[in-house]
Amino acid sequence: MFDNTNPYTIRIEETNGQKRYFVAFIDGQGIFRESEVSYEVYTQFCRFVKCERNLRRSDERHLEQSELTEETLCRRALHKPKPVDEAVNDKIRSEQLERAIMELPEVQRRRFRLYFDYGLTYEQIGKIEGCSKMPVKRSIDRAIEKIREKIKYF
Repeated sequence: MFDNTNPYTIRIEETNGQKRYFVAFIDGQGIFRESEVSYEVYTQFCRFVKCERNLRRSDERHLEQSELTEETLCRRALHKPKPVDEAVNDKIRSEQLERAIMELPEVQRRRFRLYFDYGLTYEQIGKIEGCSKMPVKRSIDRAIEKIREKIKYF
């Protein structure tokens, strides 16, 4: 029984119906050594070799077998990164949207931001500005139309 990762060789030799057990290894100076051992020591070596082999196989099953590259990490990512062209397009769209919002009249811009950025309702915005919800709704609707018109060609 020899394994290329196990430094020991164990063997049985039978002469005249008598079994003899041997353990062989290469010592620290590179010299081959072989010793006759008792049956009990031989069985312990067998158990050791088998246990060691099973542990190694278990480790191999659980260790990463493939090389970790950016591509494999991206494939496994929970939130996959966008392709470069898509990220660039998103950035351009975002900049155009921000420019379109900044070109709105101050009241529309403020109401638009309160509604979309802060999540306030028409009623809440109306309370802040001292008016009913309908002028707020119309103002936000007009702001949306203006923004759509400015960014529709992208």
